[in-house]
Amino acid sequence: MTLEETLSKLEALGSEKMRAFNTKNGAGPNQFGIKLGDIRAVANKIKADHKLALALWDTGNVEARLLATLIMNPKKLSADELEKMVRSERYVQVFEWLYANVVKNYPDAETLRNKWLQSDDSMCRRLAWSLTSGCVARNPGVLDLPALLDTIEFKMPAEAPEVQWTMNSALANIGIHFPEHRERALAIGEKLGIYRDYPVSKGCTSPFAPTWINEIVSRQTK
Repeated sequence: MTLEETLSKLEALGSEKMRAFNTKNGAGPNQFGIKLGDIRAVANKIKADHKLALALWDTGNVEARLLATLIMNPKKLSADELEKMVRSERYVQVFEWLYANVVKNYPDAETLRNKWLQSDDSMCRRLAWSLTSGCVARNPGVLDLPALLDTIEFKMPAEAPEVQWTMNSALANIGIHFPEHRERALAIGEKLGIYRDYPVSKGCTSPFAPTWINEIVSRQTK
């Protein structure tokens, strides 16, 4: 598919209802309003096309960028290219897909994680903490967990809301996966109180770290 053909296909899948939903959740006006499943279906037909992915990303369109994350080859991106992509986007749904499909699979993600933790850009820091949370669960050997807990305790209260979300995930993962650090993780969560009153749908687990930790641990011990 050419860029023009792909954009036409995406536009045809849009609806006013989804545009209103996206806007309510923070998307800008450059969007078609497409269900996420329909974007995945388009990606399944295209398979992999890195050149097209870059062109789609450059449009700035929400759905074009979501599709780009699905057909892009992370190995073909330079660190500067990837950081430029991160700095050019602010819609959280795009970031979730960018992390899951590109950033997490980037060959030198650990270097980016360490760099982005100190970034002046909040979305770079958000992704750095997403990577950190992933390391806690899958590769904790690269981390100093007591120092990480110190950082979360002292920096999380003043962080931007978008960064707090992934810092909180790292905190919860430490408490879930490391019994020796669980008491402190719980204490930090109680002290900070972030997401204590977060509205949660029936059957879902609260993002409040102490509740989250205790719920998952209780499931593991049943």
